Amino acid sequence: MSVAAIIVAAGSGIRAGGALPKQFTTVAGLPMVAHSYRVLRAHPAIAEIVIVVGEGQDALARTATGEARLSLGGATRRESVRNGLAALTNRPARVLVHDAARPFVPAAVVDRLLFALDTHDGAVPVLAVADTLVSADGETVDRAPLRRVQTPQAFRRDELLAAHAAWSGPEPTDDAQMVRALGGSVALVQGDPMLDKVTYPEDFAIAEARAQAFGTWEWRSATGFDVHRLAAGEELWLGGVLIPHDRGLSGHSDADVALHALTDALLGTIAAGDIGTHFPPSDPQWKGAASHRFLTHAAGLIAARGGQVSFVDLTLICEAPKIGPHRAAMQARIAELLRLTPDRVSVKATTTEQLGFTGRGEGIAAQASATVRLPAGAPR
Repeated sequence: MSVAAIIVAAGSGIRAGGALPKQFTTVAGLPMVAHSYRVLRAHPAIAEIVIVVGEGQDALARTATGEARLSLGGATRRESVRNGLAALTNRPARVLVHDAARPFVPAAVVDRLLFALDTHDGAVPVLAVADTLVSADGETVDRAPLRRVQTPQAFRRDELLAAHAAWSGPEPTDDAQMVRALGGSVALVQGDPMLDKVTYPEDFAIAEARAQAFGTWEWRSATGFDVHRLAAGEELWLGGVLIPHDRGLSGHSDADVALHALTDALLGTIAAGDIGTHFPPSDPQWKGAASHRFLTHAAGLIAARGGQVSFVDLTLICEAPKIGPHRAAMQARIAELLRLTPDRVSVKATTTEQLGFTGRGEGIAAQASATVRLPAGAPR
C-alpha cells in the first residue's frame, strides 16, 4: 500500500539556542532535517515526502534537502501536520509523521510501524522509562506502565484526516492523541534510543555521539566501465537524457553507456555481479529497454540490504557530442533515479586527444565509481 511521510520542521527551535532553528543546525556534518529526510527517502516503501517548514525557512530547507517538496507550516504542530497532509499529492493509504528534531531514523522502526498498520489505525514507537519518576511534590510515580513516545508515528491516512477534522480539545502533543480520541486503535511498537529528540544545547553533543552509533556502517566503493559504438539511425541516450546528435549508441538496450557504467559500479559495492548477470543481452525482453531500469534495480538491491547510495561519480569519454551543455540535466536525472541530491552526483567528460576508438569518433566510453554505506555485517 502507498506510503507517504511528513517531516515537521516548522518550529523556531528557541530552546536549543543558536543562530538557526535547530532543525537546520548541523549535526554530524549535515543539517539535522537532512538526516531523517535521506533515511526516509531511501526507504523502499515510502513514495512521497513533504517537509513542513516555517515562514521564511524555504531557503534553509532547500540547502538541507535539495529539491524536497515543501509545505508551509501553521502556528501549532497540529496545524503544520494538517498542512502537510493537504500537500500530499498521491492520496497515500498510509502516512508517517516525523519530527525533524529526531534526526536518526532506524529503518527497522519504520518497518515495525508499517507492519502494525495492518491491524491498527495508528502506531507509535515507544521506550520504557528507566529512571525513577517523582511528582512535583516528591511522591514517587510508578514507572512500570509508562512509556516514552517517539516519532515517526504511522497512521492510516483516512483515520488521521478524520482525527484532525474532529479535534476540538487543547493543542495535542502528537497525532496519536487525536486518533485515540476519535476511538482509533494505536499500537505501541518498540522504539529506539537513536530517535531521542534534540531539544536543548547540550543535546547536540549527545546527537554527535549518537551519530557515530547510528553510523555502525561500513563504507564500500566500486567502479564500473562500459563502451558502446556510435551508429547512424540510433537515438543517443547519455545519463538518462536524450541528446540531439547525428548518431546514437548501438546496443541491445538503449545503450546508455553512462547508466550502464553506474549500474556496474553499484552492483560492485554489494558484489552482485555485473549488468549482464541481471539483464543478459540474450534475453529479448531487454531489447530496447530504458537503462534507467537497470540503475534503479541495482539501487534497489542495495536498499534491500539496508544500504544507502551516498555518492556517484561519472566520467564520459568521447570527442562528440559536447557533454557540457547536457551535464546539469544528466546530473539531475541520475540524482532523481538514485534518490540523491544533485550535489551527490558528479558528471565529468574528457577526450582521448583523438586517440583510439573514442578519439576516432567510433564510440563512447564511460567509467563510474559509487560509494555506498551498508549496515556492518551486511551480506557481501
